[in-house]
Amino acid sequence: MASPLNDAVKLPCGLVLPNRFAKAAMAEMLADWDHNPTPDLIEAYNQWGQGGWGAILTGNVQVDINHLGSPLDLAPPSTYTTADQNPTLVQSWAKYAEACQQHGTPAIVQLCHPGRQSFRGAGKRGLFASTVAPSAVPLRIGEGWFECAVSRVAFPVSREMTRGEVEGVVGQYVDAARLMADAGFSGVELHGAHGYLIDQFLNPKTNLRTDEYGGSVEKRTKFVLDIITETRKVVPANFAIGIKLNSADHSSDNFEDTMTQIKLLTETGIDFLEVSGGSYSDPKMMGYSDQSQLEQPQQPTRTSAREAFFLSFATETRARFPNLILMLTGGFRTRAGAEDAIKQNACDIIGIGRPAAVNPKFPQLLLDESLSNGEAGLPLKKVGLPWYARLIPIKVIGAGAESIYYGGQIKRIGKGLTTSAPA
Repeated sequence: MASPLNDAVKLPCGLVLPNRFAKAAMAEMLADWDHNPTPDLIEAYNQWGQGGWGAILTGNVQVDINHLGSPLDLAPPSTYTTADQNPTLVQSWAKYAEACQQHGTPAIVQLCHPGRQSFRGAGKRGLFASTVAPSAVPLRIGEGWFECAVSRVAFPVSREMTRGEVEGVVGQYVDAARLMADAGFSGVELHGAHGYLIDQFLNPKTNLRTDEYGGSVEKRTKFVLDIITETRKVVPANFAIGIKLNSADHSSDNFEDTMTQIKLLTETGIDFLEVSGGSYSDPKMMGYSDQSQLEQPQQPTRTSAREAFFLSFATETRARFPNLILMLTGGFRTRAGAEDAIKQNACDIIGIGRPAAVNPKFPQLLLDESLSNGEAGLPLKKVGLPWYARLIPIKVIGAGAESIYYGGQIKRIGKGLTTSAPA
């Protein structure tokens, strides 16, 4: 029997993904110092393009060159008008789109603004300039005195955005999406998870505003709804617009608010929703939450439950929004785990991150019918930390080590070198 993972997925806009596997967004840190795509980045995506993926999602492309998540993030320049007036810029990004898609796989660009999660010195705003956020809520990567000290050094103090600045960032998202459409990409995904700016607006812990962008759940959602509405006006009808949304850091106290936000997003017209979770202060997306649980994990009986970090949230979302295309990312390592999630009807698309940095052709491995379920997978160990790093009581240290390790593997893909899993 053919695997359900080989089924095509048609998005509401009409874009067809040839199978259910999506190369999820990862931190590449391969932009040049002007934040343009480099030859190594383009070659890495050329390799993924040959890997048999149903879709390729890029790493973060920041919409504001003054506010980056890391110094080597991709970001278009501060202004974009039209393809005719910006031919060199469009051609630069068109090479990137072609590398992703020349082998038949649609590519979707992850658009992001870090908000208060912009490291000091990341972006052109200056070393001591403040970050921007819906409200001036300090970023803390932990509750202890050491974590607070590290937070103060790593992240500038944030300030509340004015109404005009909020509208300006909406425009930056729209301009970035228009550039990606003109360059030939198949869609964009708005990064509304992991504690970045959209998530900061959605979350009542970080959005304390009392104007039209804060207060009620509907007002906290207005920022991202405006982005989607205005983007639809300037991109082709078959250009996909998706969103990545947090699940893991939404408590039972505001769970229904999250469901209301998803309802508003579906009514506005998204093509897919990617379920993820975590932030710098609680990096669940990297498998780091409670360290003691990670050292001695409890193993549920179902394979998908053992692998998928955010399965229960996706299952509840599916029950309430049965027609919404769902992408579930985080923890999948085997054919059996991915198939189980599809057969449970928990999602439509399986997002694969770290295994893709070790094996760019990972879908071909999972879809190879000559391999047994026991052979069709890529178990990955945690990245080891030096002894001194293990003494630092900050969860983000372990998550950062994971990101750096797999970013290094992506660099090796771009240079045509052999990759390896953590020892």
